[in-house]
Amino acid sequence: MSSLLLKNGMVIDYATKTNEILDIYIENDKICKIQKDLNINADRIIDCKGLYIMPGMIDMHCHLREPGGEHKETIETGSKSAVKGGFTTICPMPNTNPTPDSAIVLKKIIDEAKRVNLCNVLPFSSVTKGEKGEELVDFKSQLEAGAIAFSDDGVPVKDSRMIREAMFKANEVGSFISEHCEEKSVSSGAINAGPIAEKLGVEGVLPEAEQIMAGRDTIIAETNNLHTHICHISTETTVNVIRSAKQRGVKVTCETCPHYYSFTVEEVLKSGVNAKMNPPLREEKDKMAIIKGLQDGTIDAIITDHAPHTAEEKGVGLAKAPNGIIGFETALPATITNLVAPGYIDYLDMVKLMSYNPSKLLKLEKGEISEGKIADLTIFDPNKKYVYTEDMIVSKSHNTPWIGKELQGEVEYTVVGGRIVYENK
Repeated sequence: MSSLLLKNGMVIDYATKTNEILDIYIENDKICKIQKDLNINADRIIDCKGLYIMPGMIDMHCHLREPGGEHKETIETGSKSAVKGGFTTICPMPNTNPTPDSAIVLKKIIDEAKRVNLCNVLPFSSVTKGEKGEELVDFKSQLEAGAIAFSDDGVPVKDSRMIREAMFKANEVGSFISEHCEEKSVSSGAINAGPIAEKLGVEGVLPEAEQIMAGRDTIIAETNNLHTHICHISTETTVNVIRSAKQRGVKVTCETCPHYYSFTVEEVLKSGVNAKMNPPLREEKDKMAIIKGLQDGTIDAIITDHAPHTAEEKGVGLAKAPNGIIGFETALPATITNLVAPGYIDYLDMVKLMSYNPSKLLKLEKGEISEGKIADLTIFDPNKKYVYTEDMIVSKSHNTPWIGKELQGEVEYTVVGGRIVYENK
């Protein structure tokens, strides 16, 4: 038996609305006692004075690149990056080679994650075979093989009849489709359409690309009383579409990323290709709409969309560079810096968006701190300020606009199943 005692930490738990200094005693993988002034012998005792303890963060949308893209990231390097960022559970998307559209590929991912043994890795299955949008996977057998949910992320299912059928099939087996919202006929371009794209001489991505597809899937969900989940939303209109649908009782949920409430398209002028992602950074009005959506519950979860690329891949100019930035290690400080510190949300809201809601959406027994629960915990210093530098990065890839920016908040310990898997030394 192993034991861990966390003393004097500010416990922030949305499920129980806890926000006070407490001790937490852990035996093996479970939380055994939570109260003030626990006096128990343990294998390790950590004084968490000045630190906050929250339920382990859950990233329900990331990219680990393995299999097929190991030069960018592996399950091992991605897991190391995730736990450094405080994530205890991560859900890699299926745009790998081969695609996890069968039990065989899913098993390889799950087995490698077990070998690495750092955080919980719960892979998405694709919706269609090879993400080609032609033939649906076997939803029931994919869930039985260990898939957490379904997405053709990066390659939206363009056939409306097929996505409708997929939504029915996923809902029938108690799951959902997580849809990458991009209407390809209006989505070509490098960055958000507007003056900056014109100034830089690159084609601009129309915001309608996201909005049309979000609207389509929301309509299908409403018409048929189905649950659908909209990926990484970035525009004011998308927020309005989903807010309105939720007010009518539609079973639509959605997520956004730290970069959409931290930056606007102006960041491209500073960070270049390291501020290029899909959907692209938008205008100030969109950023503020995302913040409003996080405040009022329109947006259910914060995810990273961690998307590693090598310097060589990114170094081909703005027009041709691949989309995506890494995000595991900056998600928590970016959220503290740009949402909590300015007063847009509080720490309980942050826990709801980064732990509690993702756990509920994925039907996990996680996302809260209470006796008897698995001890997945993120322990961080909420006040630490520092300039983020490239040498801090653990991920195999370094494509991020956060380099050189001042951030607030730093993860000190990450605990997964009662084990300290990351310690800031």
